[in-house]
Amino acid sequence: MHQDNYRVIKFGTDGWRGRLAFDFTLENLIKVTVASCQELNYQYYNKLLSKKVLIGFDRRFMANHLAKAIIPYVNACGLEPILSTSYVTTPACSFYAKEMNLLGSLIITASHNPSDWLGFKIKSFQGSSVNSSFTEAVEKRIKLQNTIEPGSNKHEEIDIKRFYLERISSKFNTQFILKKLKEMKIRVFFDSMHGSASNSLDILFKGNGSDIIQGIRENNDPYFGGHPPEPLENYLDNLKTILKQEAMNDTKTLGIVFDGDGDRIAVIDELGRYCSTQNLLPYYIAYLGLKNKTSKPVLKTVSGSDIITNISKKQNRKVIELPVGFKFIAEKMINEEIFIGGEESGGVGFGEYLPERDGLYAAMTLLNGIAEQSKYLFESLDEIQKEFGPSFYERIDIPFTDNNKKNNLKNFITNNIPNNICNYLVKNVSMTDGIKIRLENNFWILFRFSGTEPLLRLYCEAPSKDLLERTLKWSKEFINNE
Repeated sequence: MHQDNYRVIKFGTDGWRGRLAFDFTLENLIKVTVASCQELNYQYYNKLLSKKVLIGFDRRFMANHLAKAIIPYVNACGLEPILSTSYVTTPACSFYAKEMNLLGSLIITASHNPSDWLGFKIKSFQGSSVNSSFTEAVEKRIKLQNTIEPGSNKHEEIDIKRFYLERISSKFNTQFILKKLKEMKIRVFFDSMHGSASNSLDILFKGNGSDIIQGIRENNDPYFGGHPPEPLENYLDNLKTILKQEAMNDTKTLGIVFDGDGDRIAVIDELGRYCSTQNLLPYYIAYLGLKNKTSKPVLKTVSGSDIITNISKKQNRKVIELPVGFKFIAEKMINEEIFIGGEESGGVGFGEYLPERDGLYAAMTLLNGIAEQSKYLFESLDEIQKEFGPSFYERIDIPFTDNNKKNNLKNFITNNIPNNICNYLVKNVSMTDGIKIRLENNFWILFRFSGTEPLLRLYCEAPSKDLLERTLKWSKEFINNE
């Protein structure tokens, strides 16, 4: 392979991704697989004395075939491949690797990316994404351009999906949840966006509750209904329509959404409002904080709402702000005792469960909270806003095609930050990940370039909708002056 082809094999915030048949080819996939297996063996074998590696895959076009295609190369590295019998969520693979003491897991998935993308995630024996130093070592191995002959096609096949869902179900009193939801006259709709979380309800709720909790968009559609399988509000018209239609008489409806590989979550509450992790993470902290009286810290990324910080401080919990990417949260969760960690884009991890974001586990925890407190989600969210807000938040993605534009824009923002924005003094500037300008509590702007896509992500939180809109307008005009 020509040296230039290796430039496309670059790991982002969580894995390597590229357009299928352009950047993501079988040839490149084999190189990544071999380098990953060699690094898993090098770093972890002496700790585990295990040679087993799980291979999982999502519902994307060709993902299952490519998962089978790398089996001979896993064998050629002297490892023992286990293949999932069906599509499976990424957190299910992390969970199985940790529970069964595997060397790690390799997952063919592009998560929330558009339908013409595919990708590759590496998970460690600890049940989390490998850290940046691991992926850097993998990239170095790839650049060496070592070749390897394929081995045998020998492998074990395990129903990872059933194993995982049965274990998740066992952690909750599902009959109690269903009973309380029925008493509260709530109907819940799980929207899998045609992704890997599809068709999970029967196992999670042991075949019960189909009149209370139903799945939608569970059929296999490699185009994901025409939108990327990302739980953003502008992709949820189908769910909103169903929720409105089903909310008849005094019945309330709740929508829970998962991304393409099931590690992220978003919610449409009983009032029809879109709830990202900016709303959900404070809910989890408030609800679980009633049961967990420790002072274990909370982890948030730089794009996380100040509400997360405000509510954590009331519980006397330290808040640690990290770069975007759940692998940074996972690394902390592995090495320290952490209460909860979450990121703006939908990932939530629970310290007592797994150092990994998990949409289905987060959904079950949410339903358990509603049931135990006998309180609608919208009521809890309104109480949090009243005490720790007000807060209004928005993220805008601005695409670009030229990397020189990216570098020039980054330098321009860094060197031209004003002292005053929308009549508020700039209090401080953080460069933890991107350029974050703080103005007040619940009021900041973040300019951050995506690690996996050619995008500038513009984030803003403000204490009023009007101020949010004015600040976003200022931010767009500011970068257009470059």
